Amino acid sequence: MTEFRELIPYESCPLCGGSRIEPTVRADCSAHPAFAEPLSRTMEWMRCADCGHVLRNGFYTPEAFEILFRSSLAGQRVGEDYERQRNIAAAMIERILPLRKTGIWLDVGFGNASLLLTAAEFGFAPVGFDLRQRNVDALRALGIQALKADITEATLNPKASVISMCDVLEHTRFPIPVLQAAHRNLLPGGALLLSMPNLDSPLWKMLDRDGINPYWSEMEHFHNFSRASIHRLLESCGFSPVRYGISERYRACMEIVASRGTNGGGVPRDPEKPA
Repeated sequence: MTEFRELIPYESCPLCGGSRIEPTVRADCSAHPAFAEPLSRTMEWMRCADCGHVLRNGFYTPEAFEILFRSSLAGQRVGEDYERQRNIAAAMIERILPLRKTGIWLDVGFGNASLLLTAAEFGFAPVGFDLRQRNVDALRALGIQALKADITEATLNPKASVISMCDVLEHTRFPIPVLQAAHRNLLPGGALLLSMPNLDSPLWKMLDRDGINPYWSEMEHFHNFSRASIHRLLESCGFSPVRYGISERYRACMEIVASRGTNGGGVPRDPEKPA
């Protein structure tokens, strides 16, 4: 029998390519709803000494990923708590309207689909990508175009006016190819909407102080960003951050609205490929 392997270690920082990655936090994740043996009961976080980025010590193997995705949290099911979530989604959409008012709205990792369903009310043409087939089937049943797809392998034709990745980028193994794919699939001047935890927020620091920070034991996350680090990353991938906001979706989270440049934008080195 082949020995189970959970993680593939990061050999370098996936944001800057630096090799000086040092341990910073160790957390118990055995109470996480998706935890199941033989997955490890502990998570280890590292900090890049060159750029300060905080990341897990590795990303899941296909075997471990399959175990993790056997479960589906209530908040990730299409239509869950939609009447309340509709109001939250509307506020997010209104932050996009100064940049884009019509066109295709692609939501990557649409989860409960509240943002896409509400975007349709505002007159956008909604399209959803998700890795859970049951979510794709459920959204299609509501008449919304949905695909089980990875944005890094997708080419939209026509391109999107808006791409949203709400609480998605921290789940990706390598964020740079994801943002490059978003740049490729957005119209020039199109809007990118991101939300994710902000490890530099005062609330994050208070949660750390009180020993109740849920993000150190969040099994589906590989990265923790600050406002400064996500702004730098966006700019390197050809986006211009235009608005910072507080997310109402989860605790200690931020929302970033960015605009796609009208030219090719910066293309940083892909840490998955040798220099």
